[in-house]
Amino acid sequence: MTKCLKYGCSTLIFLLLIGGSSVMSQNTDPTAEKAKIEQVIKNSIRWALTKDTVMSYNCYALDTSLFWFSPDNAGNLSGGDAFKKLTEEVFLNPAFKAIRSDFKDLRITLSSSGDCAWWSCFLDDINEWDGKPASWFNVRWTGVLEKLDGQWKIRQMHFSHALEDFRKKAQPSDTAGTKN
Repeated sequence: MTKCLKYGCSTLIFLLLIGGSSVMSQNTDPTAEKAKIEQVIKNSIRWALTKDTVMSYNCYALDTSLFWFSPDNAGNLSGGDAFKKLTEEVFLNPAFKAIRSDFKDLRITLSSSGDCAWWSCFLDDINEWDGKPASWFNVRWTGVLEKLDGQWKIRQMHFSHALEDFRKKAQPSDTAGTKN
């Protein structure tokens, strides 16, 4: 009898574990989830075209865990309150005008649990400040999202420029007439 109980409990635990995994995989369509995630990623930039803050704020976990690295340390951001302040002071400023954004080589990976995802892409974020170009081209952009209450929210992002891009900018565009 004790053997039966011993194996019965082990089998029950095994079935519960397998059953729990099956429920998650049956309820989660990876293709549909990746489409939702892609929309959140793109909306997190494209909201600025119409200055739709509701769209923007719906993309982020607006708590103390929100963080992003900017290409320069002055642009790093930590927390939902800091994000809202940046939105109001920069992106809602009449001097700022979003024009277009392009997402190249967007790669999205969904965790096996289905509640976490990460992405990478190259971003062209075309905009102006006071009518002058203030765009980012070929910026490497990575981030992490978490599914909270059924909605995908960005928790962390990292923007950076490749060293090669900095070197190209540093070279004079017109070297005619210079001596070697």
